[in-house]
Amino acid sequence: MGAVDVLSLYKETGALLEGHFLLRSGRHSPKFLQSTTLLQHPLYAEAVGQALGELFDDLDIQFVIGPAMGGVILAFVTAKALGVRALFAEKDGQGGMRVREGLTIHPGERFLAVEDVVTTGGSVQKAIQAAESKGAHCVAVGAIVDRSAGRAEFSVPYRSLVQLDFPTYAPEACPLCQRGERLQEV
Repeated sequence: MGAVDVLSLYKETGALLEGHFLLRSGRHSPKFLQSTTLLQHPLYAEAVGQALGELFDDLDIQFVIGPAMGGVILAFVTAKALGVRALFAEKDGQGGMRVREGLTIHPGERFLAVEDVVTTGGSVQKAIQAAESKGAHCVAVGAIVDRSAGRAEFSVPYRSLVQLDFPTYAPEACPLCQRGERLQEV
């Protein structure tokens, strides 16, 4: 699945939005990828998970983890492609994430962390920290889309299906704000 195919899936499902968006990172952008719109289609989700899994099938991992909510489906379909467990981390109410009780992590297990779209890498980093706090070891990070323009950094290999360079702006320097365009939280 190449870059054109991924972007085509976002367009086909109406998951590529244009306007004025407040990203989770706090930055503003004229474009937003609503991955939940794409991943609600099981065949497309499975195709994306298979393609992402193929980027990491050379690694010895025991589970895939993603941040809730956006990374739950992606972790599942990627784990299915790799034949391993799928876990998720959720907000802990204190600015971090935790792994829900009942989702088992054994000390020493190796894992892949996934995220739908990486802008700064903050959400997936919190999911990594939640799994590592249980004694597991992150061996790689994967994303459907890297929109960080190469700025997201991890201490392990990082691979994505596609890199897109959509502009983002600090709120105080946002030309969309300066034109008075309505800001949408996503």
